[in-house]
Amino acid sequence: MPRTLERMFIDHPRSVDESYFQHLRFATRFAASLFIAAGAAAIHALIPCVCEKTASTMVRSLHRRVDNRG
Repeated sequence: MPRTLERMFIDHPRSVDESYFQHLRFATRFAASLFIAAGAAAIHALIPCVCEKTASTMVRSLHRRVDNRG
């Protein structure tokens, strides 16, 4: 594999001790969780008594997951 492609697709996943596909799965799930948290925050913005802690709880959980990697 040419070095440029390796740098683009392999180096970072390897730095967190994952294969490309393991990293793809983790990052996709992470993005989906962020999307859900953003939706909860948007709902909370419109109706303040709803989803009061949902987004912040999710973001803290995601931070812990990322902080404990590689």
